Amino acid sequence: MEDFSKKYYRIRDVADFLGVPQATIRYWETEFPEISPGRTATGIRQYSPSDLETLRIIHYLIKIKGLKMDAAKAQFRKNRNNISKKLKVISELQDLRSELEVMLMSLTKRRQS
Repeated sequence: MEDFSKKYYRIRDVADFLGVPQATIRYWETEFPEISPGRTATGIRQYSPSDLETLRIIHYLIKIKGLKMDAAKAQFRKNRNNISKKLKVISELQDLRSELEVMLMSLTKRRQS
């Protein structure tokens, strides 16, 4: 699971984390007023952990589930908390799977020795 311990994230970091171009994030900002990054004095976007969570939900709806923009907006506004919980569970299961794969590889190596 990702550690959102920073106070702010730059758009480059958010784009890398989500695996989308920075332009996509800027576009989502225009479509979802819930995304409201702060700005530095020089105009650089600063995303809070809350913005990052919102973007994770939007990414899931559009890129993973394949919803069109209007459907994603409707789902986001109707069911945001449940989607956020679902993403948390998915992330925890992925982490657990990774740990199990490491254990399995370790056991396999021991058997071969």
